[in-house]
Amino acid sequence: MLSPPSLPPLHLSFYFLSLSFPLSLVLFHCTEKCDEALASPLPHTAFTSSSVFSNGYAPGYAKLNRRGGAGGWSPLDSDHYQWLQVDLGSRKQVSAIATQGRYSSSDWTTRYRLLYSDTGRNWKPYHQDGNIWAFSGNSNSESAVRHELQQEIVGRFLRLVPLDWSEEGRIGLRLEVYGCSYWADVINFDGQGVISYRFKVKKMKIIKDVIALKFKTSESEGIILHGEGQQGDYITLELRKAKLLLQINLGSNQYGSILGHTSVTTGSLLDDHHWHSVVIERYRRNVNFTLDRHTQHFRTNGEFDHLDLDYELSFGGMPYSGKPVGGGRKNFKGCMESINYNGDNITDLARRKKLDTSSFRNLSFTCVETHTFPVFFNATSFLQLPGRANHNTVSVGFQFRTWNPDGLLLFSNLDDGTLEISLEEGKVAVHINVTRMTKNNRIDISSGSGLNDGQWHAVRLVAKANFAMLTIDGDEASAVRTTSPLTITTGGTYHLGEPHTHVANLSYSFHRSFQGCMQAILLDDQPADLHAVEKGIVGAFENVSLDMCAIIDRCMPNHCEHGGRCKQTWDSFSCTCDGTGYTGATCHTSIYEPSCEAYKHLGRSSDTYWIDPDGSGPLGPFKVNCNMTEDKVWTTVMNNLPVQTAVTGSSRERRTVLQVNYSASMDQVTAITTSAEHCEQHISYSCHMSRLLNTPEGTIYTWWVGRGSEKHFYWGGSGPGIQKCACGIDRNCTDPKYDCNCDADHKQWREDSGLLVYKDHLPVSQVAVGDTNRPGSEAKLTVGPLRCQGDNNYWNAASFTTPSSYLHFATFQGETSADISFYFKTSAPYGVFLENLGNTDFIRLELKSPTVVSFSFDVGNGPVELAVHSATPLNDDQWHRVMAERNVKEAVLQLDLTYRASRPAPAQGHTRLELFSQLYVGAAGGQRGFLGCIRALRMNGVTLDLEERAKVTPGVKPGCQGHCTSYGMYCRNGGKCVEKYNGYSCDCTATAYDGPFCTRDVGGFFEAGTLVKYNFLPEAAAAAGANKDARILSHPLTPQEMNLTKEEVAFSFSTSNAPAILMYVSSKTQDYLAVVLRQNGSLQVRYNLGGLKEPFSIDVDQRNLANGQPHSINMTRVNRSISIQLDHYPPVSYTLPDASDTYFNLVKTLFLGKVYETGDIDAVLIERYNTPGFIGCLSRVQFNGVAPLKSALRTAVQGKLVESNCGASPLTIPPMSAATDPWRLDNTDAEFPFNEERVIPDGVNRNSAIIGGIIAVVIFTILCTLVFLIRYMFRHKGTYHTNEAKGSGESGGESADTAIIGTDNPETIDESKKEWFI
Repeated sequence: MLSPPSLPPLHLSFYFLSLSFPLSLVLFHCTEKCDEALASPLPHTAFTSSSVFSNGYAPGYAKLNRRGGAGGWSPLDSDHYQWLQVDLGSRKQVSAIATQGRYSSSDWTTRYRLLYSDTGRNWKPYHQDGNIWAFSGNSNSESAVRHELQQEIVGRFLRLVPLDWSEEGRIGLRLEVYGCSYWADVINFDGQGVISYRFKVKKMKIIKDVIALKFKTSESEGIILHGEGQQGDYITLELRKAKLLLQINLGSNQYGSILGHTSVTTGSLLDDHHWHSVVIERYRRNVNFTLDRHTQHFRTNGEFDHLDLDYELSFGGMPYSGKPVGGGRKNFKGCMESINYNGDNITDLARRKKLDTSSFRNLSFTCVETHTFPVFFNATSFLQLPGRANHNTVSVGFQFRTWNPDGLLLFSNLDDGTLEISLEEGKVAVHINVTRMTKNNRIDISSGSGLNDGQWHAVRLVAKANFAMLTIDGDEASAVRTTSPLTITTGGTYHLGEPHTHVANLSYSFHRSFQGCMQAILLDDQPADLHAVEKGIVGAFENVSLDMCAIIDRCMPNHCEHGGRCKQTWDSFSCTCDGTGYTGATCHTSIYEPSCEAYKHLGRSSDTYWIDPDGSGPLGPFKVNCNMTEDKVWTTVMNNLPVQTAVTGSSRERRTVLQVNYSASMDQVTAITTSAEHCEQHISYSCHMSRLLNTPEGTIYTWWVGRGSEKHFYWGGSGPGIQKCACGIDRNCTDPKYDCNCDADHKQWREDSGLLVYKDHLPVSQVAVGDTNRPGSEAKLTVGPLRCQGDNNYWNAASFTTPSSYLHFATFQGETSADISFYFKTSAPYGVFLENLGNTDFIRLELKSPTVVSFSFDVGNGPVELAVHSATPLNDDQWHRVMAERNVKEAVLQLDLTYRASRPAPAQGHTRLELFSQLYVGAAGGQRGFLGCIRALRMNGVTLDLEERAKVTPGVKPGCQGHCTSYGMYCRNGGKCVEKYNGYSCDCTATAYDGPFCTRDVGGFFEAGTLVKYNFLPEAAAAAGANKDARILSHPLTPQEMNLTKEEVAFSFSTSNAPAILMYVSSKTQDYLAVVLRQNGSLQVRYNLGGLKEPFSIDVDQRNLANGQPHSINMTRVNRSISIQLDHYPPVSYTLPDASDTYFNLVKTLFLGKVYETGDIDAVLIERYNTPGFIGCLSRVQFNGVAPLKSALRTAVQGKLVESNCGASPLTIPPMSAATDPWRLDNTDAEFPFNEERVIPDGVNRNSAIIGGIIAVVIFTILCTLVFLIRYMFRHKGTYHTNEAKGSGESGGESADTAIIGTDNPETIDESKKEWFI
């Protein structure tokens, strides 16, 4: 059995670094199992709570499986303000938590949150899957429910906050905390001191690094570490706007053309004064940059591998011995612990005074905690604080951070008015409204911009008599002042967040509630005592989280893929995908097809298209030229090397290297060549005394570089391992002693050229030329575009022949974002397409019924199922396309680009899809197996090789036949769909059309005397004349085909000359068929089948058709019934007289343009219409399944017949608009055969119509009787001459619209015809 192919991860690939430095301090003793019971051994005093129901319900009794007291803790009131807190005695590493209800009671907690802290202040909620996590609790009083923490936490204090509880009782709780001891060296940085780690040697040339540390700070700016070298190398890790920025430079080249500077940003909101872990691993240019277990993998710019540093590496800021801190860059202020550089414990060395710490004024190995007291507001939060009443000055200040652009920050009822401070479109706005003596004074001022960026921003407002000043972020220079008349008397109470129901006189009506954090609140020049508020001594609050800022950056990590821009509010994020080439809630799915092959099978014609070979993978979309030929699809990628690029002055010692750059990256081009069936690239070397390969034994002068930067020593027309040119392979070189023409070193211009066809070596990226430095020596190089044919991924298919058969692959890796697409066809009513299982998670796609496709999965929040319902059965043995996507925002299922179902992801809950079983395609354990074909199965941009796996799997066959059932409709105008192993092609041989879909008219321009003679009888070919302008072809008919009762004729023409014979079909008898233009340009059809004294003549139209405009005619005869359609007019029916024969006997020859025939012909017809012959264009000529004009144009006969589409049928109705054409893309549409010639512009036609209408109205009453009389006489004369029987026959034509657009033309091909001989 083949080993399962591995699917790459969803995002960037990992660089696995082999580093030997110990990281035990960083990894927190991961070798030991961290699962000790931490709460049970603690004394009762280590447990505290918000309140206690009674003495027996004290928090000290809240130990798992204990029955002391009343059997657990219960608060006085069961509401959302209660909490249970545990002091673990010292910082511990916590890995799990378990809860129980109160023993033998109806009291338990069904849902809760977990907070943790080092100090019992500044709490941090536990996060999981990008949200403040809510743990599921208990459903009874006895069962313990344990949760393993997805991310282990470190802290001394834990606080559990009940969210929901038993409906039958009240909050009841017992708990246990699991983990292990934690210890780390800590250093407090005061913003001045820097630790200098001196190297053992003066200059360090470092090829690999591991730097690990943890930090916490309340500052948004600060340098954490820095090192530099005199050659320009450096590494810097710093905080910028509370994000972590890593800058590294391994060196730029001496010309400065390749810059080594690399900058990567990660994280957000890192000034929250909580611990954050950083690990930087570098090996050569590969870097893993990890912050709080989220890793970015990147490769440094430039071309060097070593980091060259001088003297030292500094922690906490820039070294004093180095360059001064510039550009406003600050030293780090906060705490660091477990600093580890390449195996050295920096914090331990500093404690033992092994490092230079002289810049510290007071070096402390304990962390100095912040004195801030943050307040967290949600949409329903309210905080009321006291101020100073009856004072003539309002002086308030605070800091806030939020993502929302709007929200009410502060409100106060003044003695005679109101004060509002709000956030409006990212600006801070102040509205003061004072009413005195029925006079209303209002002041509106605003300042700042973009203040909803999640950063802390300071607001300061001072308002007093006739003066107000608003300052943002302490910037006095940009403070906004006003001196409007104003008298203020404070009311003494301030309201923050959502206005309380008791607050009156609110003047605002549009502000939404503030969602975010506040701190450093100053009211009437007095700091707000939030500790007293927490204890209920002063003020009031509702739904406020005190001493905690639980803001979340939902754009970090950024779930918007492929360069999508992330925007967020407090509750959610959205992705803007404009200009990325991708779509979906997270910009995951490509909007382009994977290849030219896919575009062809959407009915597209040759043009330039965007393709995306790996779909949702890392490769971006790019433009290529697609050439859809009759049987192949070619993809062309252009390069920038000019044709015949001259090369001089190169030698073997100093070659001239020509760089060949393509319109796509090398990775993108490689994706094309990898999936292609065949690739080729033309390369040419023109030489004048310039040797090429120096064959047969010499040292090579010129080589080329292909994929993977590998040199190649063969030339176009040859192959790998053969140091020859094309002439050496064919043995026809100018000098037989050499294997290349140029190697003869002649003083005449020679050339070696040919195709490079070994696709694993393509494309050509460089050519190194080495022999143009001698006098008179010169060379010219041409590297053509890369051309590839086919797409193996698109046709990679497997046929499942038994219900129990399946293919298995490696586990699907799609944790946060997954997309699956494939084609299927089946005649079975149901079946599982694919399935992958986890512990409880799973993902499955199946055909549930003949009209329903289902996409189901579970990421831990319970099973979810999406279903799409088709209006027609899906088990019709035709190809159907399924696309499914699941990400953190939504799940989508799409069928045949027509039916779509979607479902948003829950706002709170699990987001990671965790699978462990193999991926099963076709069936799985106990499921209903799929019978049919699956093709082009792609998962997260990777195409699974179904064919290779099917070769070794019983019950599954590689490939799948029957493509014509789905795609045969694209073969137009009678073209035949031909099955191929990989797809299909349209056989246009028996049609009058060409092109990949048989839609391009084949026509020719006839000069005077030019004719096409098409022989149906073998002897007619032998007796053919010798007209030098004639093209003579033959197609022997069987005896049954020589006597006709049915003809189908179709062609288009344009001419300005009359008379002329357009078509003449002769016979060995006197029977004939002729289509002629008479002297006045009117069209006439003449039938002579015997039985009549004169030929049966039909005057199709009395207009002058020799007007230079294209016209088309479609004519059918079945026995006596004749139907003729001219242009887009409805078909008209005629009937042969009863005396006429119905057999067209012994059909001999068909003529186009002029008759050149011996034997029985209509002498009168020839005399009147045959001279000088037809001059103009004929197009798409077809007679009973034979295309004589196309056959003539495809022969090598010389003559004056030139291929042209000037006779193509006119487009007399407008084509589909871009909005309604399903295949249109950037004006690169399916080809309409008649676009070259247009009817007269609308304005001209409109004017003509108006004039004609006026004339008609004027003369109508005068000529009415005369017109009807003429019509009657004309019809009577026609009847007299032709003995035409009355009655309408069958109409053989289709609608005018169908005929003009050129879809399924009325002239169909007689399938019984054999191939004719040209």
